Amino acid sequence: MKKFLLAPLPLIALSSVVFAAPSFETEAPIAYMTDLSSGAVLYQKNADKKIPPASMAKMMTVYVAFDLIKNGKLKLDDKFRVNEATWNRWNNQGSTMFLGLGDEVSVGDLLHGIVTLSGNDACVVLADGIAGSEEAFVGLMNKSAKALGMSDSQFGNSNGWPDEGRTMVTARDLAKLGSSTVNNFPELYEEFYGQDEFEWNGIKQPNRNPLIGKVDGSDGMKTGHTEEAGFGFTGSAVQKGRRLVSVLAGLNSYGGRIEESVKFMNWGFNAWEPKKLFDKGTKVQNAEVQLGDSSTVSLVAAKDLFASIPKGSDGKLTMKVSYNGPIKAPIAKGQKIATLIVTTADAGQQSIPLVAGEEIGAAGFLDRAWAGFKSLLGIL
Repeated sequence: MKKFLLAPLPLIALSSVVFAAPSFETEAPIAYMTDLSSGAVLYQKNADKKIPPASMAKMMTVYVAFDLIKNGKLKLDDKFRVNEATWNRWNNQGSTMFLGLGDEVSVGDLLHGIVTLSGNDACVVLADGIAGSEEAFVGLMNKSAKALGMSDSQFGNSNGWPDEGRTMVTARDLAKLGSSTVNNFPELYEEFYGQDEFEWNGIKQPNRNPLIGKVDGSDGMKTGHTEEAGFGFTGSAVQKGRRLVSVLAGLNSYGGRIEESVKFMNWGFNAWEPKKLFDKGTKVQNAEVQLGDSSTVSLVAAKDLFASIPKGSDGKLTMKVSYNGPIKAPIAKGQKIATLIVTTADAGQQSIPLVAGEEIGAAGFLDRAWAGFKSLLGIL
């Protein structure tokens, strides 16, 4: 049963002076931006329209590899061989890492070849090596997409090459994928994203990321271009602990992608500012527990929590806690069990995770029996 609780801080009514959300104009037909520090959606334009992602699909190939590495099923020094079929198909076909026929290439180098160089060849070699075939690897991609809640996206190959509409995504889903990559694999993200260049077989190539060197804190993520898709970019940058993820798609030129991407990210940092709500570890509320050795569990901030507000606004807001409860024990300390919903007059609702402040064990036999008896009698 969904429960809603008022947050414990003195609630501030929504301001009687309503500040409009900051405006932004872009040539891109599709645009989306989210603030990971608050969960706020700062901008959306055709965010749920299905589009071909071009090389932005490679973010999912990298995500699958990162997940396998994190779970000990793949190592960065594992090596995969470039077979003849892959070399014949992808040698100099679009963006390439310039892999040689028969090269034995480490997973780490292939990931650099995908993330920094956008190598179509690197994607297929990695996919074949991990799953035995690219087709089998695509199954892993779609499984991960489903697990991440990318309900409007599907993948038909590992590198985003045009495939008659089998590979389609939305800007909202790309942002979800980018955000999950940052949140779920922070060490791997730092190691592989944001590199200026990478060299393989004596050929050094620069990163095409249009934000690097132009927006402070830029470190990701992936460009994409085909004739069908136009020019697109999923980007990320962090400034003063505040990380934004942006998506632009359908632009008409390489230069336009650079200009619009820089303008969009600068707008996100300059037109909005964070309002601190709770320090890390602060107890926000209690939640009811079912069949636990305690009847309640504290809901705490897993990190410093912020809301996103337009710069210059009065920052007034309301807060409530939402969870499905009572929450069944056992509960692990740090387990995500509730959401802080923040509503502002100018940025709508922002959803921020809350975690269990302590471990709650399962109730003993007598306690469970007593709880069952009370339930039969309708005693709360």
